[in-house]
Amino acid sequence: MNEPAVGERTLMGHPRGLFVLFFTEMWERFSFYSMRGILTLYTTMVVLAAMGQDAAGAQADQIYGAYLGFVYATTFVGGILADRLLGQRRAIYIGGTLMALAQFTLAGHALLVRGGTPVAELNWMFFTGLGLLSCGNGFFKPNISTIVGTLYKQGDARRDVAFTIFYMGINIGAFMSAFASGFAESQGWHLGFILAGVGMLLGMGIFAFGLKSIEGKGLPPEGAKLSGTGRFGLPNGLLLVLGIALLVPVVAWLISNPQWVQKIALIIAGPIVLYLLWEATRGNREEAGRMIVILVLCTFSMMFWGFFELAGSTITRFTKEAVDRQVFSYEIPATFLANSVNTLLIILLSIPVAGVWVWLDRKRLEPSSPLKFALGLAQLSLGFGMLFIGAKQAETSGKSALVWLLLGFFFHTTGELCLSPVGLSTITKLAPTRLVGMFMGVWFLSSALGNVLAPWVAGVREGGTYVEVFPRIALITAIGAGVLLVLVKPLKKMMHGVK
Repeated sequence: MNEPAVGERTLMGHPRGLFVLFFTEMWERFSFYSMRGILTLYTTMVVLAAMGQDAAGAQADQIYGAYLGFVYATTFVGGILADRLLGQRRAIYIGGTLMALAQFTLAGHALLVRGGTPVAELNWMFFTGLGLLSCGNGFFKPNISTIVGTLYKQGDARRDVAFTIFYMGINIGAFMSAFASGFAESQGWHLGFILAGVGMLLGMGIFAFGLKSIEGKGLPPEGAKLSGTGRFGLPNGLLLVLGIALLVPVVAWLISNPQWVQKIALIIAGPIVLYLLWEATRGNREEAGRMIVILVLCTFSMMFWGFFELAGSTITRFTKEAVDRQVFSYEIPATFLANSVNTLLIILLSIPVAGVWVWLDRKRLEPSSPLKFALGLAQLSLGFGMLFIGAKQAETSGKSALVWLLLGFFFHTTGELCLSPVGLSTITKLAPTRLVGMFMGVWFLSSALGNVLAPWVAGVREGGTYVEVFPRIALITAIGAGVLLVLVKPLKKMMHGVK
């Protein structure tokens, strides 16, 4: 099925609601990446400055990993709450509100430090901002992606293209954020956080005014009410508020102690996998097979995103410390490069890559989702190989040529285009309808584990040099790609006709 339903209001062949979600997500991603672009440098140069550059950099990378871990881990809870109580719309409103509050909290922290308040007295404020962002993203991120999937009926070939278009919106927002990050790096950190907060408010405004085009999608499940009685005889709404009020400071404290987060991640991963396997046994044979495929793909997604997201920490520090960023008489800000190259390539390549998948589908030659994942990991490995060459050059001559950084980002981007939009679409196609929100949360939870564990696996926390870290990652991801390539055929069989 490739054509719009009779009476469906479309734009460019897609439901109009897709473009409301496109612009909502675009501004939310502008907000997220504006802050992400400066987070590691701000943490190193301001929050942890007293530790010295090398120690502060290693600790900042771990804080960044723990923060991203919670950013993605909370999506698991946010997906379940949307499925069982809130619906996707309410979850998006709650998430957007928390994230806007978080950005302005971080801006307040930067302004107080700028005004002379000792940094040590403001640690609570900085980490509370990260806690609010983590919880807000948990409500927002899985549920806006879920609504995109619900705009299309099962089997509609437009769905993959829709997720690629949606993904391009993500990267337009991320590309715009590079200017905000670069501006903040040169003019004042507080400006980056303020711009991020304004971007979040713009996204929420677009969502509110465009709700009619979503045509009844994302509503609470039948019978679910915030005023209804929940656990302990308390209203569901009150329990929700109390839960958020408790979770934010706990997450903030854990992010400030990233070593604890790494230990907890290893402990909780097992029970979560066992629970999901139990869910698989409750369905029929087709459902069980498809859910197992989701778990396998999420495992390799964990590997991909854990190392890919080092772009915001280890690779950003490498860019600032070891890359020759001088172009003619202008030195490009490290935060601008770290945020702009990947996203600009995504914008330029998203539509052509989507067109290639559609063309291959017509020829009955389109690779299966597991094969696309393997291709993504292989290209991520190649990208870290390029960064290793740059790091070796910097070790001998003092600075790496910019070309090695650009080639690293190029291969990371082509790998991302093979895996990320396809992954989101695959989850919505493979997951049972009753569990689609939860499994969207599982998809992001795998990214959470990857981000928490990646600095440890790569050796960042031991103070490993770039020459040691980059080849280690290249080898691990190459092995992962090879293993997944072997599993492609049995996984494809277990998908029972889903591409």
